[in-house]
Amino acid sequence: MAQSLGEDAVVLQAMLRQLFQSVKEKITGAPSLECAEEILVHLEETDENFHNYEFVKYLRQHICNTLGSMIEEEMEKWTSDQNQAEESGYDTVVQHVTKRTQESKEYKEMMHSLKNIMMVVVESMINKFEEDEIRNQERQKKIQKEKSNNSYCTDNCSDSDSSFNQSYKFCQGKLQLILDQLDPGQPKEVRYEALQTLCSAPPSDVLNCENWTTLCEKLTMSLSDPDPVFSDRILKFYAQTFTLSPLHMTKEIYTSLAKYLKLYFLSRENHIPTLSTGIDISNPNVICLLKKVRLLNEYQKEAPSFWIRHPEKYMEEIVENTLSLLSVKHDQSHLVSQKNLDPIYFFALVDTKAVWFKKWMHAYYSRTAVLRLLEKKYKSLITTAVQQCFQYFDLCEAMKVNEILSHSKHCGNKQKTFFYSGQELQYIYFIHSLCLLGRLLIYTQGRRLFPIKLKSRKDLVSLTDLLVLFTQLIYYSPSCPKMTSAAHLDNYSPASMVTEVLQILCDQKECAVECLYNNTVIEALLQPIHNLMKETKAAPNCSEAALIHIADILARIASVEEGLTLLLYGENMNSSEEKSPTGAHIIAQFSKKLLDEDISIFSGSEMLPVVKGAFISVCRQIYGTCEGLQVLIPYSLHESIAKAWKKTSLLSERIPTPVKGSDSVSSISQESQNIMAWEENLLDDLLNFAATPKGLLFLQRTGAINECVTFMFNRYAKKLQISRHKKFGYGVLVTQVASTAAGAIALQSSGFINALITELWANLECGRDDVRVTHPRSTPVDPIDRSCQKSFLGLVNLLPYPAVYELVGNQDLPNKAEYSLREVPTCVLDILDRLIILNSEAKIRSLFNYEQSHIFGLRLLSVLCCDLDTLLLLEAQYQVSEMLLNAQEENILETSESHRHFIIDGLSVERNHVLVRINFIGGPMERILPPRVLEKGDDPYPWPMFSSYPLPTCYLSEVTRNADLKQDNDLGKLLLHFKMSDKQTEWIENCRRQFCKMMKAKPDIISGSALLELLEKFVLHLSESPSECYFPSVEYTATDANVKNESLSSVQQLGIKMTVRYGKFLNLLKDSAENDLTLVLKHCERFLKQQQAPIKSSLLCLQGSYAGHDWFVSSLFMIMLGDKEKTLRFLQQFSRLLISAFLWLPRLHISICLLWITQCFWNYLDWIEICHYIATCVFLGPDYQVYICIAIFKHLQQDILQHTQTQDLQVFLKEEALHGFRVSDYFEYMEILEQNYRPVVLRDMRNVRVQNT
Repeated sequence: MAQSLGEDAVVLQAMLRQLFQSVKEKITGAPSLECAEEILVHLEETDENFHNYEFVKYLRQHICNTLGSMIEEEMEKWTSDQNQAEESGYDTVVQHVTKRTQESKEYKEMMHSLKNIMMVVVESMINKFEEDEIRNQERQKKIQKEKSNNSYCTDNCSDSDSSFNQSYKFCQGKLQLILDQLDPGQPKEVRYEALQTLCSAPPSDVLNCENWTTLCEKLTMSLSDPDPVFSDRILKFYAQTFTLSPLHMTKEIYTSLAKYLKLYFLSRENHIPTLSTGIDISNPNVICLLKKVRLLNEYQKEAPSFWIRHPEKYMEEIVENTLSLLSVKHDQSHLVSQKNLDPIYFFALVDTKAVWFKKWMHAYYSRTAVLRLLEKKYKSLITTAVQQCFQYFDLCEAMKVNEILSHSKHCGNKQKTFFYSGQELQYIYFIHSLCLLGRLLIYTQGRRLFPIKLKSRKDLVSLTDLLVLFTQLIYYSPSCPKMTSAAHLDNYSPASMVTEVLQILCDQKECAVECLYNNTVIEALLQPIHNLMKETKAAPNCSEAALIHIADILARIASVEEGLTLLLYGENMNSSEEKSPTGAHIIAQFSKKLLDEDISIFSGSEMLPVVKGAFISVCRQIYGTCEGLQVLIPYSLHESIAKAWKKTSLLSERIPTPVKGSDSVSSISQESQNIMAWEENLLDDLLNFAATPKGLLFLQRTGAINECVTFMFNRYAKKLQISRHKKFGYGVLVTQVASTAAGAIALQSSGFINALITELWANLECGRDDVRVTHPRSTPVDPIDRSCQKSFLGLVNLLPYPAVYELVGNQDLPNKAEYSLREVPTCVLDILDRLIILNSEAKIRSLFNYEQSHIFGLRLLSVLCCDLDTLLLLEAQYQVSEMLLNAQEENILETSESHRHFIIDGLSVERNHVLVRINFIGGPMERILPPRVLEKGDDPYPWPMFSSYPLPTCYLSEVTRNADLKQDNDLGKLLLHFKMSDKQTEWIENCRRQFCKMMKAKPDIISGSALLELLEKFVLHLSESPSECYFPSVEYTATDANVKNESLSSVQQLGIKMTVRYGKFLNLLKDSAENDLTLVLKHCERFLKQQQAPIKSSLLCLQGSYAGHDWFVSSLFMIMLGDKEKTLRFLQQFSRLLISAFLWLPRLHISICLLWITQCFWNYLDWIEICHYIATCVFLGPDYQVYICIAIFKHLQQDILQHTQTQDLQVFLKEEALHGFRVSDYFEYMEILEQNYRPVVLRDMRNVRVQNT
């Protein structure tokens, strides 16, 4: 043990030496021991190499080895506790685990062990230091004997010596001697030696001397010394002081240097270059000046990192001296080309992108001081920057391209000579001004400095004027030569620099709203597009690169709601004055012309695909929203993009496959790679139509949905990063695509479903192979383990009814006699077979984690069966209720012949919940779902379990069932209005007003027989009014005998039983209603077939009748109290109205719709609210269906926010009933929605026939 400890000590000594050697310069310059200790304590914050030191690595590894497993256990324990408790004693897991770790026995033992070994190491190092010190003293004595004059040792003192490890201070007398020696009248050698002595002494000792102020003045005077070596040594001392001294000392050095430079530029004796002569940076005087400017600039960039730790006055003094220097202007009476260059030109040379200003504006602490001084004293600095931008733009307009190219050549030419012409200096100053102004506009106080008055312009320059100028600079500025290095081109070409500034402004929402989101700026951005479409030459320098920059800015604007609104409608959204097309229309027209290659100026251009892609990207931001897509519909962009994709796809098919053994990169030409990249880009553009339901419909019409989904899956499998402009990832698109039958088939054929299920199985049954098993996996606390949560939500999103019907419809379960443990499910049917319908011992034995996996399957079944069509399909094909009841039967413990008890465990509780959910229909007040968790106390699960029918009635609420209220006077008045009037239109409107009034005042009386009578009369009158009818009248003469022998699908038959069961519970239907409802549905199928054209399709849902159950007809049958004749008569009249396309879904085979609407809110609302939903849509119009859904989302707003945070929103919206929601409570809100959106919504709804042809 002692030997190993000795070896560790030797290793640690070496590590510590390396650490101290690396930070030697930092601690030796500290003015005191306390400061040195402070530097070491905060080393991690100030030293970028901190984590690379061997000593730090040793400590980290030691802590990991000693405490790693304990920290992991604490984290798991804390996480599990968090899931069970609502509140936590700590804000974060880090605080909790850190506290527990520091209180642990292992931590104390580790600290004790470290202290012991470090004591040995430190003691050894001290002893060695003392031995070295004795030897040094002996050596010094020998040297002193040999020297006769040794009053002060300078030559042998290294820079590492400092005041806190020396036995003497830099004496006042010595400093006075140096001051005398620095006098300009002294010989050169004496002054050199004095300066050498000063540079060798500890800076802290020098700065703490009483003569420091005098020395500072002397050094400032000496900066003008013509001897470059002497001047360099002073700058070296300044640099050393900046690096090693505290702010209050470096501030004085900085101030003296800034004041010196100000005086230097104001003095007429100094030979400062002019614009006409340019700058020769090989000139010694220029070199010396640039060194001083560069030193000042370097300190400017470093100062913000530490000045917040000091009094504000120090920072303000530095800021004021800087702005004072940069505001220096020479005599304006001379010609511009003949005047001496101002300091700002030299600062622009050493810091072209104004990094110093960016750093000063970053923190509120310094930004406040900078902006205050700019506003009060130094606004001229901003004025000249704006003036420089205007001058450069005027130059761009006036000069030809070949004459102005020299402005940007220097930025890309690495072989630059040592001379900057006047034009190049003006360009560099322009870039500096541009960056400075761009940073200034980000902040509110900076924008308040505008408008600004320029001498060369009559009007004030506003923010909008400046942004228009920036925009014009993009397409008026010349491009750099093609041979220019790409990296330098991106950094300094005018268009790139302006674009970079505008990008930053776009990313700051408040700034973008104030600066960019107005018609004037948008028109300036779109001006070159106008010119190109008109094929004018108003903007001769607008290149492809400039258009790409403009498209990038437009895409950023369109990606934000306020910017998108501006592009769609302009500033006067509600005004009818704007007759010119808005930005969105112009962009769409231009993009379509690009895709159709209808712009001759770009024909044959290599950059054309990039320009196309850039503008389609802008369109993608627009058509990725419902509102934007509505505006772009007339341009049929999906057709143009699909046409371009098909054309490109044919070209890519001709690309030869790389031969094995050859260089795959070189075997494919650059042109071929560009073709493949363009093809993928177009597929991505098409795929993004799926962001909205209507867009998905357009995508299906292109015939490219399979290729788009395959492309999406390939990118998803490669885990490629989503573009910053995309509002969501591929998960949202998958959910949207899966909502249609065609989308579900595309997802299956692409391999996406296979990959999702394989990943689920790996997490659920196998675990991760790459995790080293050091201890058994912990038993999951949640019903669905966190590792499987993502897969669970993925399946929930993937399996709405259209997808379920296509993927498992008419398919039998495998039900194998034996399952291999290595047999992994690959499709949805396998998941049903292996995780949900466990009806054999073979299936149970095939699971490693039977209980966890089966609970996962039951939870999935519970969510799927919230869609009543899915429930009926699974019940018809696989008898899931029977399977669950049999499993419950097997869970019974018989204590005697007369006593049978259910074993209460996770599976039996979950099965009980699912059984109640799928066998009882009812809204939030009509049925009671048993909880999935046990309660505390003697009876942990008081809810009765069952294994056979009938089900316990305790799960049905004792609400008033069909309490047909007596018609009061108000209802009587309402019914009087339903007598025929001469003026039919007025009568209809009057009835609607009375209906609204009654819904707001006494909504409960609109139910039962009263509702039946209201609906009958109102729909009869509507069907007789030509203005209210949307579909033509269809003659239907079939009798019961004609349809009696026709068959209904098994889903419809089970739906009939469910409807009758619910109707009997509500006292609306009798036992005989089953036969009548069967005849009604048979009549409806024949009636609808007369109006629907036959469709040839491989999709199951389009083969034969409507794939689901007709929930609207079932609801109407209950409203009509089971009267078959009234129901059929009503439906024939109702089918002529527009609302029939949206309430009666089988009417048009619409598959893109909400779950709530599909099943008429069954299980989500109580019966009276379902009646009010139907009545409201019939009386007030089809757009009220949309307003009711929006009202529901408003009602659920807090729940949606909460479940979005917990990442189970999809499950919540499907499983939870709409507690507390009443249609009548939101009537006023829906009336406001009608006023704002009815024209748009109704216009779109009236296109329903076009969309379904």
